[in-house]
Amino acid sequence: MGRFPSRVIRDIAAAMARPNGRAPGGPSFSMAEQDTISALAPRLAEEIRGRVIAGELKPGQRLSEAALSTDFAVSRNSLREAFRLLTKEGLLRHEPNRGMFVATPSMASIIDIYRVRRMIECQALAKAYPHHPAVARMRSAVEAARIARGEKAWGLVGSQNMVFHAAIVELADSQRLNAFYAQIAAELRLSFGLLADPELLHAPYVDLNAGILEHLEAGRPQEAATMLEGYLTQSERTVLAAFSRIG
Repeated sequence: MGRFPSRVIRDIAAAMARPNGRAPGGPSFSMAEQDTISALAPRLAEEIRGRVIAGELKPGQRLSEAALSTDFAVSRNSLREAFRLLTKEGLLRHEPNRGMFVATPSMASIIDIYRVRRMIECQALAKAYPHHPAVARMRSAVEAARIARGEKAWGLVGSQNMVFHAAIVELADSQRLNAFYAQIAAELRLSFGLLADPELLHAPYVDLNAGILEHLEAGRPQEAATMLEGYLTQSERTVLAAFSRIG
């Protein structure tokens, strides 16, 4: 993800708090620029969601409105709207007089996430074309994860695992599924954050991902899907066990 956002977007966002909608010494914004303001909050939400997926934001972590508005160079109004969108998605929660926090998944939500993953990912794999462009992204993620495993960089291993599974969904050639899975992936990464020992979760799946990829590239998509289904069951049990320990 690149630097967010451009100078023009920052100027527009800063004007949101001004009652006359003017930049300092400048004219009123046009309708097109007002539309850009309306588009800013979803883009901010996407950036924050991306940080969750990357493991940069942890379950229960308090978010500093001042720090994030400075980091993104946007007004607090636009940031609060992004918070509202992410709260509706279940990724953030607001506590009165305390502020905004990254959500901690419930056991029910973890079970539901894995149910959805089986439906989406296994079907995408079973019907996949072995030479689909997303297969190259799967291969790149496996190779990067192997390097990170050798360096015991488990956070990076987890991030490459997320890339691998997002690429599986891309095999279905559906932008709607891709967008939906991005939300699921963020909730999934939060569930991974419940584990005190990330090596326990991530280390075994580097080779399992490689095995799934091998089946797919060899023209055995159904075998890849069957392997993934067992893999997801194993992963779900690991995460639920971690949840029960903190509960």
